[in-house]
Amino acid sequence: MKVLKFGGTSVGSAEKIKNLATIINNDDKKIVVLSAISGTTNSLETISSLLLKGQKDEAIVKLELLKKEYIRLVSELFITDESLLKGNADEYYIRENLKRELAKHTGQTIFITQGYICRDAYGEIDNLKRGGSDYSASLIGAQLNVDEIQIWTDIDGFHNNDPRYVKKTFPINELSFDEAAELAYFGAKILHPSSVLPAKVENIPVRLKNTMQPNDKGTLITEKLTEGEIKAVAAKDGIMAIKIKSGRMLLAHGFLRKVFEVFERYETPIDMITTSEIAVSVTIDNPKHINEIKTELESYSTVEIDDNQTIICVVGNLIAEGKGVALKVIQSLENIALRMISYGGSKHNISVLVNSDDKIEALNELNDKLFN
Repeated sequence: MKVLKFGGTSVGSAEKIKNLATIINNDDKKIVVLSAISGTTNSLETISSLLLKGQKDEAIVKLELLKKEYIRLVSELFITDESLLKGNADEYYIRENLKRELAKHTGQTIFITQGYICRDAYGEIDNLKRGGSDYSASLIGAQLNVDEIQIWTDIDGFHNNDPRYVKKTFPINELSFDEAAELAYFGAKILHPSSVLPAKVENIPVRLKNTMQPNDKGTLITEKLTEGEIKAVAAKDGIMAIKIKSGRMLLAHGFLRKVFEVFERYETPIDMITTSEIAVSVTIDNPKHINEIKTELESYSTVEIDDNQTIICVVGNLIAEGKGVALKVIQSLENIALRMISYGGSKHNISVLVNSDDKIEALNELNDKLFN
């Protein structure tokens, strides 16, 4: 038997703790003694000293800072594999278990279950995150090949614009799966982005209904496409724009790959991208690892970061290929400063990046000039 003691710096970060685990995980018999995480003892001494002096408020502030640091470390150490929560649902398992449960109650006409809660690939209880009940309904409906999946909320379907900020919006009668997915991803709160895919794969219609007006038809989402028609506008807040500029980029093979690999290492998806001869600009909606990303990028480029940005997308089938549609969108925003424009990446949307302070004005301008 051995005794292995690790000091505070050895457990000072999530990465170091994971490295430590590889050292002790073997068949040798051992007792492992761990120090407090680096800096913890000093913090506790400071807090105790403040309490002894009667400085309770200052002690609470220090305690909260220490708590936040531990929460940050734990969140990095015990992180759910995001891939387990994306379109990786075990469809065969869901389908067979649903059929078996329904077969037990052949005379029953109503079955009630919960959404959101699930088990992960390891059999542990997990959840589908915010909006996961929509996803649950879509998974169940798709695997049972039902006639229609209905999502009931307090809104009468998808609107052509955000009724919280824009007057004279109206519900959309029909959308395609692709159009609905774009709107859901770019900010339309009525539908969870993941919930469209299972229904699309099995070609199951999805209808959005209003519980306060149950007789309204709501919005029907199917594979049907209406070419060249602008359907709706949506906005996604909390966006950060990152401009990466380097003289080395000029004719440099592999520069973009190098940039994208940085974001991939920190599992940070990119929403929009524009490039020029010596610079590339991208947007992200998750700033969790922005400091690490910035540090890596600055090793071979200059980096400018703008937060408080909003992506506004205009959605419709083939609008990115229709003549004059892009011009109409841009002209509608002639009084708004545009930070980035994404055009042609998807045939279903045209996206622009604006300062969040200009969002409401931009939504109203688009509503007036595209729909009224």
